[in-house]
Amino acid sequence: MLRSLTSVQSQRQIESMPSKTKPRSRTKPPEERRNELMNAAQQLFLQRGVARTTIEQVTSTADVAKGTFYLYFSSKDDVLAALGDRYGQERLAKVKAAVAQTPADDWKGKLAAWAEASVSGYLDSIRLHDILFYGSRPPTREGLVENVTIDFLCDLLQAGSHAHTWSVEDPRFVAVFLFSALHGVVDDAHIKERHVNRARLVHRLQQLCFRAVALPPG
Repeated sequence: MLRSLTSVQSQRQIESMPSKTKPRSRTKPPEERRNELMNAAQQLFLQRGVARTTIEQVTSTADVAKGTFYLYFSSKDDVLAALGDRYGQERLAKVKAAVAQTPADDWKGKLAAWAEASVSGYLDSIRLHDILFYGSRPPTREGLVENVTIDFLCDLLQAGSHAHTWSVEDPRFVAVFLFSALHGVVDDAHIKERHVNRARLVHRLQQLCFRAVALPPG
């Protein structure tokens, strides 16, 4: 009888104990897993360079099996291209945000905001830019002129023309010219100046933008 009572009490104690939490599933949404792999690759590219980074190192940093990498990317160049696309979209988002802060009818202000945000965005990320676009392969002609930043500037120039703020015969031509000028003057300052004078650089690029669309300086 005593043994039976003890057994019942022991069973009740076991039942009253909190159950162990089941381990969390390691399954993540595909987009989240893809971003983690891209973040790991970007971190390693900045630390080691593209050539010295292996896919095994990327998957180890992302804490996934090597085979998981190939569910999202076919090669190291593939993830490098994806990082380049993300870089362009992130820079464009910052430029759009800066332009959007100007009054709706202030087209000169919008063009000035484009110049300032573009200079700042490029300088702030120039090392990552060079790794992504020059790190392992030479840039292509298509890559130099076919990008979302040029497309956005072209649309901005067209909108300013429709608003009769300026008259641009070929918005695409001017957009490519200004985009190329932006990279040229920032690269030159980055190489030759120990500490880049951002305010002066922005001001000079803004004046160039105004002259390109036949606006008075200011």
